[in-house]
Formats: sequence, C-alpha cells, structure tokens
Amino acid sequence: MSTIEKTFADGEIIIKEGDTGSTFFQLLEGKAAVYKNYGKDDQVQIAIFEPGQYFGEMAVIESYPRSATVVAEGEAKVFEIEVDGLTDYIKENPDKILTIMKLLGGRIKTMTEDCNEAKTVLDGIRKANSSSNYDSFFNNMMKQSIFLSAKNFRLERPSVESLREASKNVTSAGSDNVETYNYGTIIFKQGEIGKCMYIVHSGRVNIYSNYGEVNEVKLNEVVPVACFGENGILSDEPRDTTAVAEESGTEVEIIRPEDLEEIFKTSPAKIDMILKNQSYRLRSITYDYFKACQEIYAAKGKSDD
Repeated sequence: MSTIEKTFADGEIIIKEGDTGSTFFQLLEGKAAVYKNYGKDDQVQIAIFEPGQYFGEMAVIESYPRSATVVAEGEAKVFEIEVDGLTDYIKENPDKILTIMKLLGGRIKTMTEDCNEAKTVLDGIRKANSSSNYDSFFNNMMKQSIFLSAKNFRLERPSVESLREASKNVTSAGSDNVETYNYGTIIFKQGEIGKCMYIVHSGRVNIYSNYGEVNEVKLNEVVPVACFGENGILSDEPRDTTAVAEESGTEVEIIRPEDLEEIFKTSPAKIDMILKNQSYRLRSITYDYFKACQEIYAAKGKSDD
C-alpha cells in the first residue's frame, strides 16, 4: 500500500522531532500543531497545519531526522504516504502531481537559502580563523537543533544512478511539444516570468546567473535526459537564472502545469523522472548544508575551548 489512512486523538504525536522516517503525510481532517522542543521547558509552537496540507516531506531523502514534532489538535485524520510508493500514490491521485512538485520545490528553495547562509558563515570563519562574529547564526542553529543533527548526520552524497534509471524511457515516449534550438538561443531569461519547465531530449543546455554580464557565472550543465526550469510551474516568481542552448539542434520538450495529468497518463516515466530529479537536488543540497554545519560546529567548539 502506498498510502494508509490514520486517525490520531487529541494530543497524540504524529511525527516526533529527531526520529527518522520514510513516509510523509497529508492532513485530511482536523488540525495539527508543529512544535520545536516539544515537551521541554523551551517548547515553542511554530505552525498549524490545516486540512489539505502536507508535512514530513523531508522523508524523500533517507535518514533525515524529523525537524519538528507534529501533534494532533483535536481528532486528526491523515494519509501516510510511503516515499517508495509515491508513484502509486500519484496513480491514485493524479491531481496531486503539481502539489507534490510544489512541496518539494519549496523545500529545495528553503534548503538552498539555508545552505547558502551556512556556506557564507563558513567562508567567513575560514578567512578570519575565528567564529566570534557569528554568534547570532550559532544561536539560531542551536534553537533549531541543527548542530545536534549535523554532528551525527550520516547522509551520503547522492549518485545520479536513480536519475539515470528514471530517464531510460523518457525520450522513447515521444511528445508533441518538442522544440529545436540553435547554438546560443536563450530558452528563458533571468528576471522573466515563466509558466513552463523543460526536459532536454538531445544536445546541451547551460544555466547561468547574470548571463552576458561581467559577473556571469555558469551554474549547471543540463544534458539528456534531465529537466530544468521547473520553478516556472511551481511559483509566480521571476526566473533567477538564464538557460542557453549550447549546441545547435538541441531538442527540448516544453511542459506546462495543465499538461501534467495527461503526461502521467501517457508517459508516467516523465513524471517519475521529474520527481526523482527534485529528490536528487534536495538530497544534494541537504548533504552540502549539513557538511557545512558540521564544519561550523567543529569551529565553534574550538573557539569555545
């Protein structure tokens, strides 16, 4: 079974901070409160979940400790969804594809911001050989129990093998929405609003920050069969990068939000590949984040000696 419906009594713990799990949840009925340090003197409530919301989505990466405790407020009914059975869940609920993608996209964005902050702090510590200027960062991380989690974190850097397996049948499925670009064609531009994402079928696409400017940075190279630009269908925010075709004859499939359910019916491998791509990115960013936190934790310990 990919999903199990469960009912929790008032005050019953649905997930517990520090535990690991391979499932996430959708709240069907009732409410659920989110706490840090639940049951301790410094307990703090940080959110309330309403029916329809998902939580516990970091289970898409293995061995990630739960970051908070979720407690039923009154009687609460939930779907518990096995990560390994996500494709089966989508078969039963094809209208949830975009919701799941937005859930993972939001977590990727938040984790990227946290990772960038941690790397900035770490860079400052390395240059100054001191951690004394970052007490506010340390205090915030301690409140979130990040250092405690990072100290014993065992997540390995992910490989691309699962992506490779998920991509095998993507191009053979065909599509009516494939366009061919010449070398140097800008597929989308930083600052523009986009309402679609892309899958590279052949050729090569590079992703840039500040393309064409003196501070241009190449961020990533996208090759067959991988997706890019998915934030275009996950949010209304402007693109934060520019995508450029780097080979003549580059073939790219265009996917819009309204296409997702039909694509899943005709080519579920494409949706599976997109979700695995998001999972891979989330796991990679999380690995980098916790490795940075481990080094910061060690630097802080030295400065306190």
